[in-house]
This record gives sequence, C-alpha cells and structure tokens, in this order.
Amino acid sequence: MDKNDDACNFGCPLEAALAVIGGKWKGLILYHLISDVRRFNELKRLIPKITQRMLTKQLRELEADQIIHREIFLQVPPKVEYSLTDFGMTLIPVLQTLRGWGVGYIDKITEIRSDI
Repeated sequence: MDKNDDACNFGCPLEAALAVIGGKWKGLILYHLISDVRRFNELKRLIPKITQRMLTKQLRELEADQIIHREIFLQVPPKVEYSLTDFGMTLIPVLQTLRGWGVGYIDKITEIRSDI
C-alpha cells in the first residue's frame, strides 16, 4: 500500500471514487444502467423520488466524468439514450458489492428493530 493512499487529501483515490459515485442518486442511476441502455424518462420512472432537474444534473456530471455515454438521435421527437462507457463498466463489481452490502444491512437493521 502506497503511503499516500491513507492521506486522503485532495486527489486521494477514495475521495476521487466517492466524488464520482457518491451522493444520493448517482449509484442508483449507474445501477439501472448496468443491465440496459436507458432513456431519460425511463430512468425517471425507475427512480421516482429524483426530480427532473437533479436527474439532468447527475447525468451531466456522470457524462463529464466519462462514466456514461449520452447518445442523441436526430429525429422528431428527439431521442436520447444513456449507457455505461467501457470505463463506467469497471464500476459494475463495485456497485454489485455495494448492493450486496445493502441487502445485508437491511436484514441486520430489520432484525435489530424487530427485537425492540
């Protein structure tokens, strides 16, 4: 392990990773893009609590970070599709691990709360 790995100042690998996938919505957006190409309204339906403005913002940030690809089809009405880039696909094991941890966490919390 590099001695700078635990410094976690600007540019720290963990900080960089969390900047890309952290927050309330990015992980969910990415998770829904694992299995298929999605259109904006489809993502909105899959994540009903996200506002249109926030979904747009998060998609733009993920595109700027080259995690997702935005393809515009010139037709009427315009069609836009989002997919993971090859680089974005490297996040799939991370997202699946986080999902698995979440399942265990929900089970644990449910057990604890049922004992109260």
